Amino acid sequence: MLGNPMNIPPVSIAAAKAALIEQYADDTLRRRATMLWGTRGVGKSSIVRQVAEHFKVPLVDLRLTTIEPVDIRGAIYADDKLAKTVWFPPEFLPSPSDPAGILFLDELTAADKRLQVSAYSLILDRRVGNYHLPDGWQVVAAGNASFHDAVSNDMGTALADRMFHFNVQTVIDAFLAHAMSQDFAPEVMAYLRVRPDKLDDTQSQLANDYLIGASPRGWEDISNVLTSGLSESAKRIFVQGRIGAANAAEFFGVLREIQAAVDVVRLLAAKRGADTTALLPKTLDGLYGTIYGLLAACRDEPTVSRALEIIEQFVDIRSNAALPIVEGQTLAMELLMQRALESGLEAAILDSPAYARYTERRAKEDKRA
Repeated sequence: MLGNPMNIPPVSIAAAKAALIEQYADDTLRRRATMLWGTRGVGKSSIVRQVAEHFKVPLVDLRLTTIEPVDIRGAIYADDKLAKTVWFPPEFLPSPSDPAGILFLDELTAADKRLQVSAYSLILDRRVGNYHLPDGWQVVAAGNASFHDAVSNDMGTALADRMFHFNVQTVIDAFLAHAMSQDFAPEVMAYLRVRPDKLDDTQSQLANDYLIGASPRGWEDISNVLTSGLSESAKRIFVQGRIGAANAAEFFGVLREIQAAVDVVRLLAAKRGADTTALLPKTLDGLYGTIYGLLAACRDEPTVSRALEIIEQFVDIRSNAALPIVEGQTLAMELLMQRALESGLEAAILDSPAYARYTERRAKEDKRA
C-alpha cells in the first residue's frame, strides 16, 4: 500500500467504542468482523476490553505476533475408528458452552503471513479447520497500516471487503475524559490540555527518525511515574525513557511552572475572598493545573463545595497574560459536575450557593447573546 489508503474519515477512540457497543447489540451486525486501524497506544485493545465488560461477556484476546500458525488451527491426530486424521481445536478458542463474547485478533497486520491465513478464516468464514465460532461471538481485529511506520503486512481487498473498518485517531477531549475516569496525575492532564499536540507526536518522531516518542499509552505511564514514590531524579529518568528527551524537557519545564503556581491544599484551606484570590494562578499552565488539581482533590461533599467557591473566584484572577478565564471556569464546572455525578456527590453541587450564582450568571449571559 502506498501513502494513506484509508478512504474513511478518522473517528475518536470514544466514538469507536460507542459504535462497537451498538454493533454487538445487533445480532446481524455482530456476525460481521470489524477492523480497528490506528497508531500504537491509541487505545484500540482497551476499548475492546471495555465493550466486553459493558456486556459482561467473555473476551478472548489473541496477540497474533506471539503465537504460531498451528496454535490457531490446532493439533492433528489419527482417529483409528474413522481411519482419518482429525484436528483438535485449541482450548483458547470459544467453545459452544460460551454462546456469546468477543474474539479479539490483535496485531493482525503484523502477524506472520501463514498465521494470517488462519486468522482470515475466522474473519471470513467464522471457522478454521473443523472449528466453528459460535454464532453469538463478535470478531474484532486491530493493527497498524504501513503508513503508520509499523511492522505491517498489507491487507488484500478481498479480506478488507468482508469487514467494517474504523480509522481510529487520537482526540484530546476523549483522552482527557478517559484520563479523568482513571485518575491520572492532574499535572499530565493540565499539560495536555494546554499542549494537545504532545499527546501523540508520531509524525514528529518519524520525521526525526527517533525510536522513542509520546503516545497516549506513554502518558498513562508518565502519570503512574508521577504518582509513584520514586525520587525526583528517578522520575526524570523514567519520563525521559518513555517519551524521549525533548518531550521530557518541555514537560518538566511546564511541570515546574504548574507546581510553583498551584497549591491546591492551601487553596482548599483558604478563606473565601482576598485569601483565595491571593493564591489563584496567574499563568495558563497554572490555571489548568489548578482545575485538574481541584478535580483530583474532590473526594467528598466539603471539598466539592469548597472547589466550587474557588472556581467562582476565577474571575478575580489578575494576570499580565491574557488568560481564558471564562472558558477555564466553564470547563472546571463541567468537569466537576461530571466527577460529582460519577461519585454520587451531585447534592454538594446542587446545594452550593456558588454553583447557583454561576448558573444564574450563565443564564443571563445566554439571554444577552
